[in-house]
Amino acid sequence: MPKKGSAFAYPPDLTDGTVYADEFVAYIESQFPNAQTDPARRIFYMLDNEPDLWPQTHSEIHPTPVTYAELAQKSIDFATGIKGAAPQALVFGPVNYGWDGMVSLQQATDANGRDFLEFYLDSMKTAEPSPGQRLLDVLDVHWYPEATGDGKRITDDGVTAGEVEARLQAPRSLWDETYIETSWITQDSTHGPIHLIPRLQAKIDQHYPGTKMSISEYNYGAGGDISGGLAQADVLGVFGREGLFAATVWLMSASNSFLYAGFAMYRNYDGNGATFGDTSISATTTDADASSVYASVSSQDPTNIVVVAINKLTTSQLAGITLTHPAQLTAADVYTLSATAAAPKQGNPIAAVNANSFKYNMPARSVSTLVFHP
Repeated sequence: MPKKGSAFAYPPDLTDGTVYADEFVAYIESQFPNAQTDPARRIFYMLDNEPDLWPQTHSEIHPTPVTYAELAQKSIDFATGIKGAAPQALVFGPVNYGWDGMVSLQQATDANGRDFLEFYLDSMKTAEPSPGQRLLDVLDVHWYPEATGDGKRITDDGVTAGEVEARLQAPRSLWDETYIETSWITQDSTHGPIHLIPRLQAKIDQHYPGTKMSISEYNYGAGGDISGGLAQADVLGVFGREGLFAATVWLMSASNSFLYAGFAMYRNYDGNGATFGDTSISATTTDADASSVYASVSSQDPTNIVVVAINKLTTSQLAGITLTHPAQLTAADVYTLSATAAAPKQGNPIAAVNANSFKYNMPARSVSTLVFHP
């Protein structure tokens, strides 16, 4: 139940057959007094998980398909309970499992041609106790790409040439309004590009402005292969550049060594905790099929520019890199991730060929973290 309606008890009554959401939240907040102020370890509250699949995953509790009206009301009720116990808490919802859930709540009986996420955002906005007093802070979905290569879905961990190529291109469906993946989504639903994050952002802007965005489960397959590492690094770059508030990977492979290495290229590329900067800066590539690039600057040192460059090709690529910066950046330290080892390796530094201009030979199928400095 969303609200207890009486005094909270610790421990709670084990004989009343009921768990009260507000009592639970109050207990969590009491155990972690910095739950809403710790910038590194804030506690978030998510409104259940993949409700579009309840009849399959939780048939004992909810044997019939959920409807638009039911999920909106449950979300309003439980968000109200959470906020009553912790007014500053951040509430995530509706946690759709995937595309059909976002579009029609898995073909809910009361869909009536309405886009589910637009309906959900409208419902949560309308239910605000007073203007600006949010019940929903973060629009949250799951994203397991439906993209296929050689007739197989990339999340199935296959590493044939077609599957690998599809995996390396799939991150473009998060943002690229010109890229059309091979999937049932583009063939039967969008009839064109998915560009997921801008698409969701447009719904937010129209139906509940100011709502943050999260992808609380995702995976691109082949976590133990270099293609999985490249896809992971590419996805992290997209998430940062596109302003996603939160994201969490869901592990699916027997081995995830290269997936972890993809994280390390941003979070620990030198083995001593060195990281990508805290401020994104513009970075573009002339060939999105063959490469991706993401760049950052440190708020503590504006001359410290960190660039993550990804080569998707099976051959090396000579990249011309031009930086627009008031300082003269003369050299760059180089760290690479390639198929030879599931960890970043330091390479030879590169020097400028002209003012803030560099040439760098990206190894085949690799991620390179380049740290530019005066």
